[in-house]
Amino acid sequence: MAYYLQLVVLTDKGRKNFDDNPDWIREELDKEIELLGGKVVTQYALLGQYDFINIIEAPSDEAAARIAIKLSATGTVNPTTLAAIPLENLVKTLKTSGRPEW
Repeated sequence: MAYYLQLVVLTDKGRKNFDDNPDWIREELDKEIELLGGKVVTQYALLGQYDFINIIEAPSDEAAARIAIKLSATGTVNPTTLAAIPLENLVKTLKTSGRPEW
């Protein structure tokens, strides 16, 4: 499974849902991510231009894109999804890939 960061902005409908039921994020959106093949690793509320950050696992970039599209289609959130590479994986790749001959 690969990791992805989702920067989430609530829509007006999403803010209403969250205000009416603060557990809505976990009850509905987290469940939707899992039904779409992902897994929520952790979440944080943010101050600033984004309302939340979700760190999720998904089997592929295509699965992560599907999750983002389906969540956006609910009309409650606008997610921006970024692939995240564990630092130890990147370091390992850099150590084993060798240097190009220029």
